[in-house]
Amino acid sequence: MSPEPAEARAVHAPDDAADDAPVRAPRAGTLRAEGVGKVFAASGGPVTALAGVDLTVEPGEFLSVLGPSGCGKSTLMAIMAGLEAPSSGRVVLGDRPVTAPVLDAGVMFQRDLLLDWRDCESNILMQYAMRGLPAKAHRERARELLALVGMAQFAHRYPHELSGGMRQRVAICRALVHDPALLLMDEPFGALDALTRENLNVELSGLTVRAGTSVVFVTHSIDEAVFLGDRVVVMSRRPGRIVADVRVDLPRPRRNAAREDPRFVSYTGRLRKVLADHGDLGGAHDE
Repeated sequence: MSPEPAEARAVHAPDDAADDAPVRAPRAGTLRAEGVGKVFAASGGPVTALAGVDLTVEPGEFLSVLGPSGCGKSTLMAIMAGLEAPSSGRVVLGDRPVTAPVLDAGVMFQRDLLLDWRDCESNILMQYAMRGLPAKAHRERARELLALVGMAQFAHRYPHELSGGMRQRVAICRALVHDPALLLMDEPFGALDALTRENLNVELSGLTVRAGTSVVFVTHSIDEAVFLGDRVVVMSRRPGRIVADVRVDLPRPRRNAAREDPRFVSYTGRLRKVLADHGDLGGAHDE
């Protein structure tokens, strides 16, 4: 992976910048998974990925979902986004069952999925093109988001000209440009180096608090789950079930200094013990 250009690193200093932007009230309704199960057909017989998952995400809450590989956490996120149908149970957003893709949601995957033939600004504006809406009217919003993540001067660069961290910043902007009330993220920073990942955690924490966005964030990293989340839920190995639900009593948005807080250390230790007690510590780690 190519190093991040110095000019991109220098324009954002998360621990020093004042966070005095206005904060919006939470806008999404309560998101609930009620008895969600998922069974996949396979050549060797049915595979049960999820079994009886009950989970609630309150408006404006940042929920981290932690668990080992193969526990069904990505499947759960896809079901909550309406991209996958459950085999049993249901998902409800506000007072509406989720039976189709949630259009008022931003979704971000492990890969940035940027289009190589579009520059950064045009990649961000794909959110509107996919909805059949005119993109030009929203260019200012795209530029505002690029500025917020320290990428203003790269608006007309192409993906091959960017480092991995810069590409993920563009992907965050694309997920947020249509002002979603709900953001669902599936290990979006897993392939990045530790320093870039920590900086993106800080940026994401600030952006989502200011926007009043509800977030479901899937991760393997104990440190990342605690740093970002108002709550951290832990899933067992397949079939995935919720085995712990830990509230993180630290103010958001958070700066990198929060990782040195004794409470932060206590939360990571508690979650590490939960994973060890379930034999899952080999699949979840600190970055």
